[in-house]
Amino acid sequence: MDGNAIITRTALGQLGRGFSSYIYLRQGMEGQGFGGRSLGAKYLHCWVKRILEVVGVDTWEELVGKHVRVAGDDFEIKGIGNIIEDKWFYPEEEFNEIRKLTKDNK
Repeated sequence: MDGNAIITRTALGQLGRGFSSYIYLRQGMEGQGFGGRSLGAKYLHCWVKRILEVVGVDTWEELVGKHVRVAGDDFEIKGIGNIIEDKWFYPEEEFNEIRKLTKDNK
């Protein structure tokens, strides 16, 4: 599903002991979700902050209707990017960096 997409809706809520978040994207007639995993506090903060930065909005509510670039395949979106600027968010890469820093600082 590489290419451009529009954010059609978002979801943010409690899931067990963490939070879950989805961004629903439509590319042409196809739709796919981005996110969905249970996130603890440090990952939730990164997730929300980086999505807002990359999309170029100040609040979660402003995401719907915004255009983004997506990188992934038919099964999973790996990252989202700003529609104009070369700004990308690949959660797994950034979460791995957080894990390394957390482990190194113990």
